[in-house]
Amino acid sequence: MSRMVLGLVRASHPEPAVAVTGVSALLAWGVGHRVGGIVAVAATVLATQLAVGWLNDRLDADRDMAVGRTDKPLANGTLDRRLVLLCGVAAALATPALGLLLNPTAAAAITVALLSALLYNWPLKFTPASVLPYAVSFGTLPAFVVLALPGSPAPPGWLVAAGALLGAGAHFANVLPDLDDDARTGVRGLPHRIGPAGSRVAAAVLLLTATAVLVFGPSGPPSWAGLAAIAAAAVVLPAGWYASRSAGRRGERGIGVFRAVMLVAVIDVVLLVASGRVV
Repeated sequence: MSRMVLGLVRASHPEPAVAVTGVSALLAWGVGHRVGGIVAVAATVLATQLAVGWLNDRLDADRDMAVGRTDKPLANGTLDRRLVLLCGVAAALATPALGLLLNPTAAAAITVALLSALLYNWPLKFTPASVLPYAVSFGTLPAFVVLALPGSPAPPGWLVAAGALLGAGAHFANVLPDLDDDARTGVRGLPHRIGPAGSRVAAAVLLLTATAVLVFGPSGPPSWAGLAAIAAAAVVLPAGWYASRSAGRRGERGIGVFRAVMLVAVIDVVLLVASGRVV
C-alpha cells in the first residue's frame, strides 16, 4: 500500500502541484477569502493538479518507457496504469464539484482551466499551439480565486494577463529538460520548433513581463518592493538556467529552470499580497 501511495504521489508531478496549490491558497488569502474559502480554493486547485498530472503520466507512459524515464512510476512498472487513469478521472470529476462549494461561477472558471490543461496533455502538446493551454489555464486560475469570493467580483484584467504570461513562460521553461527525449517520441510543440535558445529567451521575456504587469498593473505608482521583485526575477531565472546546465553536465535532468519559474511565481504572489492591491 505504501509503495502504491508513493507511486501515485510521484506520478502526480508533486512539485508543481504543491507550488500551484500553495500559490493559489496564498492568493486566496490575499484577496480576502476566509479560512473556509482558502481551504476550498486550495482543495479545488489541488484536484486540478492531480488530474492533470496523473492523466499526463498515463498518456505518456509508453513514451516515457521508450526514452528510459526510470523516475516515472508508470514507465518503470511500479504503478498500475489503470489505477492512475481511474485516479486521474476521479480528480477531474471532483474539480467542478469542489468548485461548487464556492459558487457556480467559480466552478465554471476552474473547469475551463482544467479542460484547457487536459487539452495540452492531448493533443495540443504535439502542435505549435502547445503554449495556449498554459496561457489559458494559468490566466483562468487567478480569475477563479477572485470569482470564488462572495458575489463573484470580476477579476482585474491585469491579474488575468499576468497569470497567462506566467503560464506561457512556465511552458517554455518546463519542456527544456525534455526537448531531446520529446523529439525522439514525436512531440513537436512550440518550444521544440524554436529550439532551446529560443525557448530560454521566450521564458525569460514572458516571466519578466508577467512580473512587470503585476507591478505596474494595479492603480497607483509601483512600490519599491515591486521593483525589487522585477530585479529578483531577473536574477532568479539565470540562476535556474545555470543550475540546469550544471545538472546536465552531471548527467541529471536539468529542472533548475522550472524551479526558478515556481520561485518567480511565489515572489509575484507574495508581492501582490503584501501590497494589498489585488482587488
